[in-house]
Amino acid sequence: MPDMWGPLAMFTPLLAAAIQSGAPILFATVGEIVTERSGTLNLGVEGMMLCGALAAFVVSLGTGSPWLGALAGCAAGSLLAVLHGLSTLTCGGNQVVSGLALTILGVGLADTLGAGHIGQVSPGFDPVAVPLLSTIPVLGPALFNQDPLVYLSYVMPLAVWLLLCRTRWGLHLQAAGENPAAARAAGISPLRWRWIGILAGGALCGLGGAYLSLAATHLWTTNLTAGRGWIAVALVIFSAWRPERAMLGAYLFGGVMALQLRLQAMGAALPSSLLLMMPYAMTVLALVVFSRAKARAAGRNLPPASLGVPLGGEGG
Repeated sequence: MPDMWGPLAMFTPLLAAAIQSGAPILFATVGEIVTERSGTLNLGVEGMMLCGALAAFVVSLGTGSPWLGALAGCAAGSLLAVLHGLSTLTCGGNQVVSGLALTILGVGLADTLGAGHIGQVSPGFDPVAVPLLSTIPVLGPALFNQDPLVYLSYVMPLAVWLLLCRTRWGLHLQAAGENPAAARAAGISPLRWRWIGILAGGALCGLGGAYLSLAATHLWTTNLTAGRGWIAVALVIFSAWRPERAMLGAYLFGGVMALQLRLQAMGAALPSSLLLMMPYAMTVLALVVFSRAKARAAGRNLPPASLGVPLGGEGG
């Protein structure tokens, strides 16, 4: 058996690292999908992830409980999302401008409030092997010897898909993003469901940030997200606003990030700046490929019809 699986076993560490790198991106991507399905565009993902990472780290450090830290990360993401909702839904502000401002605010807040915690180490999530499954050759150690948040990332996209497509709540939320006027005529409040989409999406983005400080590193440092929030925004388009497809995109980009780190560690004869650019170049390439595929699909995989369109004076 060792001789049979030996050549493939070399891919196990890379696959495990791809999953770990993709998990925070997946949380943020699914969060943004929920927000956009409700009709609101939020470009503040990077800022929400950073604030979620800092809140999770501080609470975990103070309480010794990474689970409380993860909840604090969700709360921090939702709190920043409230600002976006007040700006766009209550005051009718431009969603693109508000989202960009939210990213700038979140990055600034995290850097300022987290300055005193740089270099500190907090309790976090450690790998937990799943009995039997973790012993499967090649795939077992990569898939089933992970931390609890990674296991949550396995089921979360499917759960969100079921919620969006197979429940009345999910259909109401999507109605707010597709046709607010028709939803209002059916007795559904678009304003209410857009608020729900913004808050739920912010919580998942905050959880993605919490993963970085509690599972990926167990520490806090400036620029911990390193652009992952922007990759998540791009993956929403790549996944065609479908949570289950987001898994493929997130783990693919996680694999690219893990690969460039390993190439650097191996001393690859490529400039380090070129290696660091790989995930972001992959993002641009994926958007180009998706745009061409969307043109061939003749109307399929389109965003919610009222995405970014304000509700106007009618409100709820």
